[in-house]
Amino acid sequence: MKRPINPLINPEKTMDLLWARVRQRGDLPGFSRVVSAIVGAMHGDNDRAFNMTRTVLSDPILTQRVLRLANSAMYSAFGQGINTVSKAVIVLGTETIGHLALGLKLIDGLSAASLATSDTRDEMERAVLAGQIARQIGSSSTRRDTEEAVVCSILHSLGRLMVSFYLPEQWAQVQTVAAGKNIAENEAANEILGLGLDEIGSVIGKRWGFPYSLVASLKEMPPRIGADVAHEPLMHAEWLAAVSTMATRCAGVVCEGGNTAAADLSQIAENYAEMLGLDVPDILLAVDTAQKIVKENELLSDQEKRHDEPEAQLLLPLGKPADAMEIIRRGVGDMRDEIVTASTGQLMTVALETVYQGLGLSRAITFLRNHDEAKYVARMCFGECMEELLPRLMFNDAYQPDVFHAALANDKMILVDDAQAPDFINKLPRWWRDELSSSRSFMILPLMLNFHPVGFIYGDWNTSLPTSRITPDEVLLLDELRALVIRAIERRCHAEPAWARAMY
Repeated sequence: MKRPINPLINPEKTMDLLWARVRQRGDLPGFSRVVSAIVGAMHGDNDRAFNMTRTVLSDPILTQRVLRLANSAMYSAFGQGINTVSKAVIVLGTETIGHLALGLKLIDGLSAASLATSDTRDEMERAVLAGQIARQIGSSSTRRDTEEAVVCSILHSLGRLMVSFYLPEQWAQVQTVAAGKNIAENEAANEILGLGLDEIGSVIGKRWGFPYSLVASLKEMPPRIGADVAHEPLMHAEWLAAVSTMATRCAGVVCEGGNTAAADLSQIAENYAEMLGLDVPDILLAVDTAQKIVKENELLSDQEKRHDEPEAQLLLPLGKPADAMEIIRRGVGDMRDEIVTASTGQLMTVALETVYQGLGLSRAITFLRNHDEAKYVARMCFGECMEELLPRLMFNDAYQPDVFHAALANDKMILVDDAQAPDFINKLPRWWRDELSSSRSFMILPLMLNFHPVGFIYGDWNTSLPTSRITPDEVLLLDELRALVIRAIERRCHAEPAWARAMY
């Protein structure tokens, strides 16, 4: 870290003031919470694919946008017709979906910061444009880290955003010093704040738990020109830093405008083209395309607002959707497509998401039987499921005269219309009454292998939702869905006999 030009400036005090303002004004806007959830899902040791799917599904608008982008021309090489987030994770990978979701969510957050100063809004516009430039650059290269480059470019100006948003007085001083002395903003920030804007971004990134490559990309990467390029190939983190630096500089030129904008963009492109293994015309085309996309997105956003924000309505708990049949059919199709290559856990995730989305459930849970412990145990859940709930959802596999054991014994789907009916209470087990009694109605979809129950899919609708019905045609599709899950379980049992013995 550079020492401040003014020895009286204390970097630690600057950061203390920044964090104090964050506590006073609130997170900008939800960055740390979103980063924690998505990055945590990307880097968890177990069930990464499921955790990523659950994280995206927790935000209905984000779900729609992830699926829209996953089906765009950019990812056409990986196949079209991605109908579920869980299939998107299988096809594109946890890392790609994580960066894609993070980029979309951060852009939404930036756009929603209506309380920001005009300076901060300007910085946000640059960040959004930088992300789009990086996406166009990444899509024109042979690398598969496009979405990571997008996130790095959006957050490359994180220090500028945070200072302009939370420390507007100091930001004004930085601008004054930079203009008055004709020096770079980073140098001016070091004089006023005790550390550079990129250093502030790195400190924040580390505190928020960004992965190493993202934190490393927040630094300024000057261009390497001529002989230096051939002798010093870029490491991954350096490539990300170079792309995000270039994208941010281009975005700054575009947003500032002026008579020299075209010449300035050409100069930036020439400085970075050889370093990044790109041609100058490709970089300039990427910048032009990104500008058009940003303008189109702004128009679409305005249209959505004029039409009462239809995507926002997805946040409302509406219960079973009108196109339930089609959602389930597409989900079953996803399972058929991936049954040979996907793992058992991935197929179960697709199945659970299909049931959850298709029936408009408040909560969808997969229970699996653990023969060694003689129990059915909840393994994964979408919807209204707190982390501490799953460990409490278990019950003995010895037969009891309740609705769950009845469904498993008869291998038939059961739909309970009114779980709160007084004459039905004696058919509900204690564990359900203790943990899930907020439900109005629920369904049980048994999973049987060789006439032995190995688990079931459970879904419910809470009391705020209307009572739902499941049509005979939907039952047929759900039967096919559970047959596909059983095929996946059977395949794993053959591959791992020890796992099979634990199941039944």
